Amino acid sequence: MAKYSIETIRHSAAHVMAAAVQKLFGDVKFDIGPSTSDGFYYDFDMEHRLSMEDLAAIEDEMKKIVNAHLPFEYSEMSREEAKALLESKNQPYKLERLADIEEGSKITFYTIGDFADLCRGPHVEHTGQIGAFKLMNVAGSYFHGDENNQMLQRIYGVAFPDKAELNAYLRMLEEAKKRDHRKLGKELELFSFSENVGPGLVLWHPKGAFIRNAFETYWREKHYSNGYDLLYTPHIGQSILWKTSGHLDFYRDAMYSSMEIDEVDYYVKPMNCPFHIEVYKSKLRSYRELPCRWAELGTVYRYEKSGALYGLLRVRGFTQDDAHIICTPEQIEDEIARVLEFSLSIWKDFGFTEIKPYLATRPAKAVGDPARWEQALNALSNAVKKAGLECEVDNGGGAFYGPKIDLKVKDAIGREWQTTTIQFDFNLPERFDLTYIGEDGKKHQPYMVHRALFGSLERFFGILIEQYAGAFPMWLAPVQAKVLPITEKQHEYAAKVAEELTANGFRVELDDRAESLGARIKDARNQRTNYIIVIGEREAENGEVGVRNRREGELGAMKLADLMKKMQFEVANKII
Repeated sequence: MAKYSIETIRHSAAHVMAAAVQKLFGDVKFDIGPSTSDGFYYDFDMEHRLSMEDLAAIEDEMKKIVNAHLPFEYSEMSREEAKALLESKNQPYKLERLADIEEGSKITFYTIGDFADLCRGPHVEHTGQIGAFKLMNVAGSYFHGDENNQMLQRIYGVAFPDKAELNAYLRMLEEAKKRDHRKLGKELELFSFSENVGPGLVLWHPKGAFIRNAFETYWREKHYSNGYDLLYTPHIGQSILWKTSGHLDFYRDAMYSSMEIDEVDYYVKPMNCPFHIEVYKSKLRSYRELPCRWAELGTVYRYEKSGALYGLLRVRGFTQDDAHIICTPEQIEDEIARVLEFSLSIWKDFGFTEIKPYLATRPAKAVGDPARWEQALNALSNAVKKAGLECEVDNGGGAFYGPKIDLKVKDAIGREWQTTTIQFDFNLPERFDLTYIGEDGKKHQPYMVHRALFGSLERFFGILIEQYAGAFPMWLAPVQAKVLPITEKQHEYAAKVAEELTANGFRVELDDRAESLGARIKDARNQRTNYIIVIGEREAENGEVGVRNRREGELGAMKLADLMKKMQFEVANKII
């Protein structure tokens, strides 16, 4: 069997699915069926309303097509021939896709059995080479992604070269369901959303707020120790600021509507960078003051379509862990290496060890001197090499205003998350006319780098919940220990234990409810409590505590002082 890329296998599986849908439901109008990062989908317009029950029948028909080893037959047509074919098959969406193909480009079709699709390809040689697949769910999708267009029905599927890989993926999905931050956030009382407040606006509950405060404190301390200064900036700004930055021209649809104050339009900020620039411009700068490393936990607001909102991972109001580095050209390589090293140390502190950088290079349309682009790319590339990491290059994938490094981390069950971004910007220094006085006494334009480690605290918190499956390490846990007296006779001693732990800086709850010990232990475990301290008659008499650790299990009786040393060690060393 010929070897094909996973993208080719998945795209071919999408065609097989479309052929099966056509066979089962007859009059179907097709749109597109691409591969995705873990599978494929296809969009359909049809009278029958697809349900999850239909997927089994479609899968069975797909298996018949696969077992038939039908060839993927390639053909080229003139625009007129393609138009005539699609009109004869009553395929209006494909006709629109045909119209989008540039004049002079090849117009190609792939046919399997009775199903012919306007498609660039490539595909496997025949359907028997598709491998293992499974249809996952049905969703709605607007044609061209425009909510003013017709709503289509989309079937999602996954495909892998063999059954073993498919089964491993399905097991990972089951584990991901258990770790879903939306489910755990509710169970552990960490955060919520309210229809009265508005979609995509997070309400942090006391326990979630405690964890957030813990990693905000960590974040600030790490930034100060790594040579950053912290800023605070307003939540709104005059329209002239957003006009100068270009946001009103290119980003207006994502910005919340303006308000008029003293006959001047103000906008809620979608980004922090223009404010940091204004701090830089508050006085004339010398090369001796550079680099400026300025960071902020700045809350911003961006409009996201309601269908795109997803728990903490996609919201409308969020706090960016933003930083901007403004430096001379001579400083840039050292600064990038410093940022990357800092980012890696942060992620490893939270237990992420598999980290991969992606380097996005200059696109066809770009601003800035090509020589600056070359220097920036070299700085990014050299920083990755210095860190001993293998980098994947995204040719032409940079923003028009500069190249960037994206870091992706793998979590505890093997999923990859987009996290840190280190982004050059040749655009804003020009728009805002940033300068510094060089050693030669002349004005020069500095380099500017945007940098976010977590991306946003909300998204980072969602990732952390799923990474730890809600079981936070001691230094982050909102409740580090629960004290459980077995009977009422031990209530007084248990209260003293809880008081002493609290006095020594530990976060403790005393659970002396009139519930059975087993029920209270179960509740403590469900709350992912790090230490369950059981106080019975023997412990009370001996001045000891019975200890169960979430990671290590039953530890038996010990002196409270010894337990506190153990707990302090876990906190100080950030043991995961």
